[in-house]
Amino acid sequence: MNTHRPDETPDERADRNFGDVLQELRVTQTGVQILFAFLLTLPLQSRFETLDEWERDIYVASLLLSAVATICLIAPVAYHRAMFARHKKPKVVEVASRFAVGGLFFLALAICCAVDLVLDLVLGRGVALGIAGLLGTLILLTWAAFPLLERTGENQRGPGDH
Repeated sequence: MNTHRPDETPDERADRNFGDVLQELRVTQTGVQILFAFLLTLPLQSRFETLDEWERDIYVASLLLSAVATICLIAPVAYHRAMFARHKKPKVVEVASRFAVGGLFFLALAICCAVDLVLDLVLGRGVALGIAGLLGTLILLTWAAFPLLERTGENQRGPGDH
């Protein structure tokens, strides 16, 4: 999708693009916060004491990756507040987009680790690692490869081509 509309000013474009980023962040923030909250409660469960070293390491990785994803996905709000009324909306949009990409990266890793942890307990280590690897591949394909291929294809087509 082209981010430039001939009927809008640069300020209007920046406002529209920032609105788009905020909407995307609303979707991802909910998911990462639920995952983070779930992980924060795990040590309070009685079965947590039975985890082996691998499972505890995966738990710690999941928790920390979820925390970093949460930080990245909330950071655009803090950055916007710091830059408010400074007439830097295009820069705010650029920074927010970078934080969103970083947040998605850490969220993808957190999802894979959390799924590995749970499946390790339910199905065993080998199956858990295999499924977590498949999930990681699916995330890579759907969140990165497919959009980038679409973007590349869009750049090769002329305006109005579908």
